[in-house]
Amino acid sequence: MDSHVIYLGNRTEVTMFILTGFTDDHDLQVFLFSLFLAVYLFTLVGNLGLVSLVIADIQLHKPMYYFLSMLSFLDACYSTVVTPKMLVNFLMKDKTISLPGCATQMLVFVTFGTTECFLLAAMAYDRYVAIYNPLLYSVRMSPGVYVPLITASYVGGIIHATVHTVATFSLSFCGSSEIRHVFCDIPPLLAISCSDTHTNQLLLFYCVGTIEVVTILIVLMSYGFILLAILRMRSAAGRRKVFSTCGSHLAGVSIYHGTILFMYVRPSSTYALEQDMVVSIFYTIVIPMLNPIIYSLRNKDVKGAMRKFCKRNWFENKVPF
Repeated sequence: MDSHVIYLGNRTEVTMFILTGFTDDHDLQVFLFSLFLAVYLFTLVGNLGLVSLVIADIQLHKPMYYFLSMLSFLDACYSTVVTPKMLVNFLMKDKTISLPGCATQMLVFVTFGTTECFLLAAMAYDRYVAIYNPLLYSVRMSPGVYVPLITASYVGGIIHATVHTVATFSLSFCGSSEIRHVFCDIPPLLAISCSDTHTNQLLLFYCVGTIEVVTILIVLMSYGFILLAILRMRSAAGRRKVFSTCGSHLAGVSIYHGTILFMYVRPSSTYALEQDMVVSIFYTIVIPMLNPIIYSLRNKDVKGAMRKFCKRNWFENKVPF
């Protein structure tokens, strides 16, 4: 008797899923394990290091860097939801995940992913306020404004994730228990359900599509006003500073939203699970690694805080007390 299913009369219900992953080739699995372990460690060090830097350096105690630290924290959590289980599966023959475990992974993964969409939009609004009307920045981005923005981003992410998790796991899984993916994402689960998934596919398309349209519009409107402010600047140095600060954020937004749109806002008939697996790895593992680089290497304040941190630690190591 198959331990992954229970038998209910004339039908079976899956109790365990198998994450098939990329390949069965042992040598390739060992290589992928080493590669993604290095990426994951770099992601944790980069993102948690940036959070620590913002907390430790008083010069970074500004709304812009609070948003940045929240983004870094999200990226560290986002990657942690997916990567450790994937790494274990590279080395183990048993690639199963329980149905509750799969539902939990999806709930947390979608929560962090959606929260990041809202947070990126809030960061764009923050940059608009800082550049378009800097004299009112401290008033318009007071703790009474940025704390609710961050809180609302998380609440929106939790609500969106709960809707999709409940909708997906209300379906019946009575056929194959093999998920052709490295984690429990929505499209590959819909692909193996023996229920009618038309409503779920519409829900996915319209919910993700609405969130994408709203958050991208906020970003585009914010940067439209920022562009007007840049054109009014007389100082070339000022324009370069603004481009440097906003260019990194715009790059991060474009990469993230581009992959989300490709993955979820398209007809289900165009799904290609192997190709989608590679794309999902990009936005769940690679982008969280890149974000600290994108946001810190072009930011003078962050680089200055890093230099002070390194000098202080070097001095303490050289001059013991």
